[in-house]
Amino acid sequence: MPRKKSIKLSAHDFNTEVDKISAFLSSVSMAQTDEHVTWLHNYAIIRLYKEFEGLMLDALVGAVNNDTSTLAATTDVEFPKHLTDEVCEFLITGTGYFDFKGRSGLIKTIKSFVPDTHYLVVIIKKPVYKVALERLATLRNFAAHESTPSKRAALEAIGAKRLSCSGAWLKRQERFSKIANNLKALATEIHVNAPY
Repeated sequence: MPRKKSIKLSAHDFNTEVDKISAFLSSVSMAQTDEHVTWLHNYAIIRLYKEFEGLMLDALVGAVNNDTSTLAATTDVEFPKHLTDEVCEFLITGTGYFDFKGRSGLIKTIKSFVPDTHYLVVIIKKPVYKVALERLATLRNFAAHESTPSKRAALEAIGAKRLSCSGAWLKRQERFSKIANNLKALATEIHVNAPY
């Protein structure tokens, strides 16, 4: 019988990675020019998004792997009780990769695999995480693409009229840390609620 996917371990690992990103920023920011600090914060938001995306994929794979009735509740298809992680991941990503469009897209994606009452949906929908999730997605997209639409979305998410780049905004007033700490709290809440 396949082992159950540990969502608790994935949440713990996410928090460890967030701490590494924050430690990296702290250690190198002091010896850099202002422009380099901006670039480092651009890198940091991209890396934070990558880690969060991995946590969400692991959490969904684990939710399906730990209890296939969650998937059956959203698809009206009965699945075998024991599926491997790889099969669960294939059910979620198909032949592509895991992706979501902002907080609302993440909620929609999660709800297509687990019922509305599942702890993942309940946690992600909490108002306390809304701003951090929206800023994470939009600032990452602007840092990665620097397109006009991504800039417009980032400006809306931060409530500003001007923005040169994501890193320029994130490096001021502990903004990166606030987003990172909010996501760590979210991961901790997933850790507490996950069965494995």
